[in-house]
Amino acid sequence: MARIQKSALGSGISVITEEMPDVESSTIGIWVNTGSRNETGRLSGVSHFIEHLLFKGTDRRTALDISREIESVGGVLNAFTSREYTCFYVKVLNKDLPLAIDLLSDIFLNSKFDRKEMEKEKLVVLQEIKMVEDTPDDIIHDLFAERFWQDHPLGWSILGSSETVKSMQRVDVTGYFRSHYHTGSVFVTAAGGLKHRRVAGLLNKTLGKLKKTGVTATTSAPEPSPGVKLHKKKLEQVHLCFGVPVPPQPDPERYKVYLLNTILGSGMSSRLFQEIREKRGLAYSVYSYLNLCKDAGSLVTYAGTSSETFSAVVGLINKEYVKITEGVSAEELRNAKEQLKGGMLLGLESSDSRMTKLARDEMYFGRVVPVKEIIREIDRVTARGIKAAARRLFRPDRLTLVAIGNVDNKDLPKNLKKILI
Repeated sequence: MARIQKSALGSGISVITEEMPDVESSTIGIWVNTGSRNETGRLSGVSHFIEHLLFKGTDRRTALDISREIESVGGVLNAFTSREYTCFYVKVLNKDLPLAIDLLSDIFLNSKFDRKEMEKEKLVVLQEIKMVEDTPDDIIHDLFAERFWQDHPLGWSILGSSETVKSMQRVDVTGYFRSHYHTGSVFVTAAGGLKHRRVAGLLNKTLGKLKKTGVTATTSAPEPSPGVKLHKKKLEQVHLCFGVPVPPQPDPERYKVYLLNTILGSGMSSRLFQEIREKRGLAYSVYSYLNLCKDAGSLVTYAGTSSETFSAVVGLINKEYVKITEGVSAEELRNAKEQLKGGMLLGLESSDSRMTKLARDEMYFGRVVPVKEIIREIDRVTARGIKAAARRLFRPDRLTLVAIGNVDNKDLPKNLKKILI
């Protein structure tokens, strides 16, 4: 029997499972195809706020009951919100799977959205926002997204702002929940020492009874906004993000983008780490990362440096962007492929990582992408293909630079001022 199976509940909600026979744990997640990009300006942060509120009590359980019940079996109950989706998940020992499904279904279906709890939780979220705002190496990524996806919800903070969170009323939150968290936007993934038939049967008793309603919400694709935005602030360091648009997650070019990111800034052997930290000592932290969405994407380099070395670090990052358009060696590409494949395989050893992969495959590809296929596609990338992709992506007119710290436009490298400003 196939280790990965998919079926539909009576409500139409898809259930996708992967059996891992030798694993002692199971992880199950309810996924909603809605995130901060689906919000309006007035309700910015509502998806993240709903994530918090679903743990504050149901008709059957208080917030304390929910915590005690999952902790009494050593399990984990948690959630997270992204720009494109929200997930509520439980990880337990295999024997406790019925409890996990009952608890997860209860908070998703029967949360009370109590007014008093809601007002208290607003204070928690406001503290979370302040914490991010007080952490420049966190807030810089939000500032970059805001500038990069200018005037589009993809660029908004997932947490929302203090103003939008304070202004949210119960009717706003419950209305948004009803209009976005319905059978048309929900699916379930699970992985571990479980059986598909048993999981589907347990879920049919809860989620299977829902009335079929709604369709997945869609939004327009954003347009990247190249240029520069410097946030003047008295800090010990300057924190910067410097990036370019890349193809979205479902694009066949993604494997080349994965490898470009690996070569540029993934790990201590990467070009950026070696050039900026190891050779010159200009930054403690320097790396690149990918933010790939359904219809858009970015490759971003982060670095933290002093105001005196800001210009040099920006210039060196740009130099590496130019350099990679000139090509990569066979050895460098081979090492990057092995690093990428090894990291992926090591990352898929747990039930929660397998559960997450099933969900991302469903959201972005509408099918399970076998690990063997991913490895094959990585291996198919050539040095010539990498060079061609780099030349398309790392053009001067596509660059966006955002920084926070004691710098302004005069501190930019001379060769970039005409491009960025």
